[in-house]
Amino acid sequence: MKLIGFFNRDGGTFRTTDMAAYEKHAEAVFRKAGHDFDAVVFSGSEIVPAMERAARRDDIDGIVAGGGDGTVSAAASIAWKNGVALGVVPAGTMNLFARSLRVPLDIWQALDVLAFGEVDNVDIASANGRPFIHQFSAGLHARMVRYRNSYSYRSRIGKMRASTRAAFGVVLNPPEFEVEFEAAGIRERRKVSAVSVSNNPFGANALLYADSLTSGELGFYTAKPLKPLGVARLAIDLLRGKVRENADVMILHPAEVHLHFPKLHAKANCVMDGELLPLERDVALKLHPGELKVLVEQGLAAQVDETERRETTI
Repeated sequence: MKLIGFFNRDGGTFRTTDMAAYEKHAEAVFRKAGHDFDAVVFSGSEIVPAMERAARRDDIDGIVAGGGDGTVSAAASIAWKNGVALGVVPAGTMNLFARSLRVPLDIWQALDVLAFGEVDNVDIASANGRPFIHQFSAGLHARMVRYRNSYSYRSRIGKMRASTRAAFGVVLNPPEFEVEFEAAGIRERRKVSAVSVSNNPFGANALLYADSLTSGELGFYTAKPLKPLGVARLAIDLLRGKVRENADVMILHPAEVHLHFPKLHAKANCVMDGELLPLERDVALKLHPGELKVLVEQGLAAQVDETERRETTI
């Protein structure tokens, strides 16, 4: 394959990595695997335009993106729109999409897996036409991200501390708002503290990432209006990977979700793949089954298919 690697030097792990050595090593690994591969290191502000230019080229089969979840989300959007394959090198704080793809979280091991791997097709979702690979959310999560962004931090540890501080702030001051939704044949208006729609249902893990990206379903979650104690209980269940057992949470697995916010505040926000954005009054969320091509470990696609078939027959 003809591939180009784009590495964000501002990504968490890359900040403490010899990027010249990493770039050279990546080229050696991919070329040894038989690929036509060149790697380039960019700053955070430069990497997205560079990936967009490359993906539009007729001679490119795919891009390999190294960085945090923001960089990977942007790369997935570009790959999907241009019909090229995406390889993910997890260099961020959470690396949620990489976890779902079962890419090693070690940035050096990831290169070997991707270079000697195979192309698989996975699901990607969109909100009003804007693609996302992890989740769209409003309410608790958006407020936490807004609080976190108001704090200053310069490192991965600093970001985690800011997130913890923001989480406590949300526990003490949870939001409450109205939403109308239509999903899985259900149409309803209710008051909630949180709405979340994920690209494939979340697995039973504390980080809330999908165990599979080929289910053909969204995860749709709403939480009833919560007081501080209820938010604390929800947070504990999230950390235990037991959100399905929380009585305040409704869960559906539709292919599409339509949201309407009848009393939308002018400064209301949502979060898409970790990015804080203005919340629109009407949001149409759709799953696009198998439309994103990704590089995964050799043999993984067949292994996941067999596991899913076994689970559906139990």
